[in-house]
Amino acid sequence: MTELLSDYLGSKWQAGSGAGTALFDPVLGDELVRVDATGLDLPAGFAFAREQGGAALRALTYRQRAALLADVVKVLQANRDAYYEIATANSGTVKNDSAVDIDGGIFTLGTYAKLGDTLGDRHYLPDGEAARLGKDPLFQSQHVLVPTRGVALFINAFNFPGWGLWEKAAPALLAGVPVIVKPATATAWLTQRMVRDVVEAGVLPTGALSVICGSSAGLLDQLQPFDVVSFTGSADTAAVIRSHPAIAERSVRVNIEADSINSAVLLSQAGPDTAAFDLLVKEVVREMTVKSGQKCTAIRRVFVPDALYGQAAEAIGARLSKVTVGNPRNDAVRMGALVSRAQFDAVTEGLATLRQHAQVLHDGTRQPLIDADPAVACCIGPTLLGASDADAAAAVHDTEVFGPVATLLPYRDTTHALALVRRGQGSLVASLYGSDAAALAAAAVELAGSHGRVHVISPDVAQLHTGHGNVMPQSLHGGPGRAGGGEELGGLRALHFYHRRSAIQASTGVLGTLA
Repeated sequence: MTELLSDYLGSKWQAGSGAGTALFDPVLGDELVRVDATGLDLPAGFAFAREQGGAALRALTYRQRAALLADVVKVLQANRDAYYEIATANSGTVKNDSAVDIDGGIFTLGTYAKLGDTLGDRHYLPDGEAARLGKDPLFQSQHVLVPTRGVALFINAFNFPGWGLWEKAAPALLAGVPVIVKPATATAWLTQRMVRDVVEAGVLPTGALSVICGSSAGLLDQLQPFDVVSFTGSADTAAVIRSHPAIAERSVRVNIEADSINSAVLLSQAGPDTAAFDLLVKEVVREMTVKSGQKCTAIRRVFVPDALYGQAAEAIGARLSKVTVGNPRNDAVRMGALVSRAQFDAVTEGLATLRQHAQVLHDGTRQPLIDADPAVACCIGPTLLGASDADAAAAVHDTEVFGPVATLLPYRDTTHALALVRRGQGSLVASLYGSDAAALAAAAVELAGSHGRVHVISPDVAQLHTGHGNVMPQSLHGGPGRAGGGEELGGLRALHFYHRRSAIQASTGVLGTLA
């Protein structure tokens, strides 16, 4: 039997008592490792993290906790090669796609280490200026943010086992809140290995970081009023979490990132021979193929003026035809696999649903694989669909296929285009392409209310922009409505989720001694 990965909870490594769930290589079909959380003493583990790990973190200043993050960065950098091997085997990603997950997570940690250093040697954060409560200025009110005295439970998605951990853990640990992460089972190996390396290096206080691999059964039951939970995954699971007594009755704070049908829009001023047109085509293809389209921020709908529909379809299809798919160990392969047979089946079924409402403009499902057996490998080529009547294509605006699939849609004018974008009912990100600064700015503001992020790409930033789907720690990640209503990152804004706000009413002398 393959190795059973240990969980780390309550200051010790411990194996589940069951046979475990197997993790597979999605290209070769080989069983890699097993994970299991059966029989773990969850109440004791959560209590240890909450009481021991939390107390140790809160005893440190923000600057000291920032230094801990910098130490974690050094540990992860020293083990990068092992992480790349795991990502190739367990996620089926080519090297560049693995970098988005692994190096992206390390970069985010490093960013928060630097941000935390600017907060200085204090144990609370002032929230605004002190306010006078009467005519005499001696008695005032100062709002403060203090670390919540609980644990942060992360229930993460399968597509980013590295970055998904650290983009949440970095602000939590900097805030002074211990972390328990439950990675998605299919790709839990990378998360477990990263946590193992950090724990064994001894750079964090005991209890500050724990990992539970396997079933999530019973985890939400452990949550107490001052704990927080952050979830990334499906809207169906998010609904179950929101209805759990911990959230509904004990007021546990929850952050949700769920489904998102993201859009890319070419403004009408940009013709087929313009730099903006080329930028749209390039970005659509990149977002369809990076991590095989398994990104919550990937482009799912592409809007172009009616007159450019055929030319856009031809240009995007031409680029997609050059994308090689198969075994990520082969240097000739540009796009690897979906992470599991379950995801392969889900994408296949979702694509079949969309094909009932749209025509196939570029069919990647018939594309030959490189160095991979199509009967075994969870690989599928990128597929571009098209619907000539964007208003009637309701399924396209409501269905997210979590893979290398996007749909091209025509619009009449800018007002029509933005209305179609908003039919996504709230998304993580929309990107705009054009060269008219005023038109781009106006459209960005119009879409801001229904998107967590609006990424504007004009020719002057062609070599500078960070990418439609790249989540940068300085910018907000999250979105309203269908996207879950959550907020992560955004620089120091991320720390607010892990703090409690209180108003201290006192004399100016007392307020001046707050530490």
